[in-house]
Amino acid sequence: MDREWMRQQLEAFDGVAVHYQETKAPGAYFGDQALHDQLHRAEPTIKQILRLLDPDLADKVNIDQMAGVAMARNEVHRGLGILADMDEWAARLAPDAPTLAADRFHHWVWDAARTFWESRHYRAAVHAAASSINAHTQNKLGRTDVADDKLIQEAFSDRAPEPGRPRLRVAGDPTSPTTQSRQRGTLQMGLGAFFAIRNPAAHDSGEWTEQEALEQLAALSLLARLIDSSSVST
Repeated sequence: MDREWMRQQLEAFDGVAVHYQETKAPGAYFGDQALHDQLHRAEPTIKQILRLLDPDLADKVNIDQMAGVAMARNEVHRGLGILADMDEWAARLAPDAPTLAADRFHHWVWDAARTFWESRHYRAAVHAAASSINAHTQNKLGRTDVADDKLIQEAFSDRAPEPGRPRLRVAGDPTSPTTQSRQRGTLQMGLGAFFAIRNPAAHDSGEWTEQEALEQLAALSLLARLIDSSSVST
């Protein structure tokens, strides 16, 4: 998030709101129309910013209702307070446990998931990430005739390559038991990811929790790294 831009937008809105309130005559419902129009134009952006900081704040912003501008200013002030203290919260209130930085996931995964994640569509983010892995794997092998679990099964099959059916081989000495184990494990992990992650993400109807989706993105990121580092055998 661009916190400085968010702060500037909130402060600018608050400044216009103060000026607007000063133009209202005693007992009048409306103030200067031009300033009211300016607040109207800014309101959607202000709501988006507040929704990212605290969803409850955005729901209370409606400058058309009675005392709407004054109420909006209250929520904007709360949003500014959150922005001011976010770094302090992160430093002092974080649990003493390791954390996962989603933007450090494999780029196949996070580049596809980011937009959905930022709008809190977590299941869609996971589905987009799994679809991205499928597309990149197809591109790596030059195949579009198979997809998802069937693509993984073909790619990491222990059979020799065939015309039109190249294989993926994990890095390492192919005669090493460890490499052979990793090859079989990547096949099983890929199948599991498409059966247990991609398919529910595509067909479930409800939203997923942030934690659940983050765990599944982490699994997909590991799979993406294994596929990306594998070599094509023709």
